[in-house]
Order: sequence, then C-alpha cells, then structure tokens
Amino acid sequence: MQAILATLGYVLSPAADKVLMVRRDTRPDDLHYGKYNGLGGKLEPDEDAVSGLRREIREEAGLECDRVDLAGTISWPGFGRHGENWFGFLFRIPLWTGTPLSGNNEGSLHWIPVADILAARIPMWDSDHHFLPLVFADTPTVFHGVMPFQNGKALTWSYST
Repeated sequence: MQAILATLGYVLSPAADKVLMVRRDTRPDDLHYGKYNGLGGKLEPDEDAVSGLRREIREEAGLECDRVDLAGTISWPGFGRHGENWFGFLFRIPLWTGTPLSGNNEGSLHWIPVADILAARIPMWDSDHHFLPLVFADTPTVFHGVMPFQNGKALTWSYST
C-alpha cells in the first residue's frame, strides 16, 4: 500500500515558548476531533515537502513561512481511518510573517505553551508525546522515526538520528 505523504508544522512564537496549534473542533466525525495538532496536511502531487508545508500554513493559519527547519520524518503505517499508511515531514517554523487566523475549516487556532505540550496538559494523540520532545529539544537533531498504528493506537516507536 502506497503511503500518503504529508507535512506537520509547528509555528513557534517569537520567544519560541509557544506553538500555534489547531484544536480540531469543527467536525465531530474527524479522526482528530477534540485534539490539538500541529498544522499541515497532505502533499499535492507536484509539491516538495517545504512547498507543501508553506501552502498548508498559508491556508490553515494565514501566515507566510520565512524559515522552516526540518525536525524529522515519521512513517505511520496503519495510521489512517481505514488503515492507510502515512509518511510525514515534520518542521519547526521559527520565522514567519502575518497575523494568525483565529481558526480554519479544521478548528480553532491557539498559542499553546511548549511546556504544556511536553507535560501532556492538553488533549493530543498519546503517540505525539513520543516525538514532540525531539521536535522541541533545546538543541534539536533531525530524526527519522517509525510508529506503527493499529485500531487508532500506536503499537511501538523507534527512531534514529
């Protein structure tokens, strides 16, 4: 089965102590309903990962990415609603311009303290807590991970740098 290619971006506040996240609260049938996620989505066939990320951030948050830093990649076999495989390119976005939207068709946008994300104080996928410490590390190193899913739950997590 071919993987769905996607981006996941974490827009940082100017002090890098908060992250702009979407609270998926518009569609109760959404696989992510009620959870906070980074911004991003599926790549179009004619896009590279950075172009796709920039398009998604523009569409979802109304921002232009001035600098993007690759945090890592993750293969999520079986993650999709019907067991589809996903492969994601994860980015930190430390420099951007514009005024963030208050929300989009997926949900409302919120500035969340990095400390609250790392301490699991907000509703997120449990599995996100495995890789987010790598994304928000004080001295980040690009990582490449795999996190197989079954029935909506991560089975394992492993990565290399």
